[in-house]
Amino acid sequence: MTVAAYILIQTELGEAASVARAAAEVPGVLTAEDVTGPYDVIVKAEAATVDELGKLVVSRIQAVPGITRTLTCPIVNL
Repeated sequence: MTVAAYILIQTELGEAASVARAAAEVPGVLTAEDVTGPYDVIVKAEAATVDELGKLVVSRIQAVPGITRTLTCPIVNL
């Protein structure tokens, strides 16, 4: 069973589209969409474990140029 999460991303002004395009290319990212509101991009990602998901966010997604802040929201099945 995989672990999935939504990653809410704030970007530098005017960088949302380029961040979404770059994030969409990261292995493990299922979708990356520009949005309006307090966040600029929302990514849905998955990994084999919570640790792998954390590594994906910290080492791959947060490395995308233009990102200023992320908030990871793991998906739970209630």
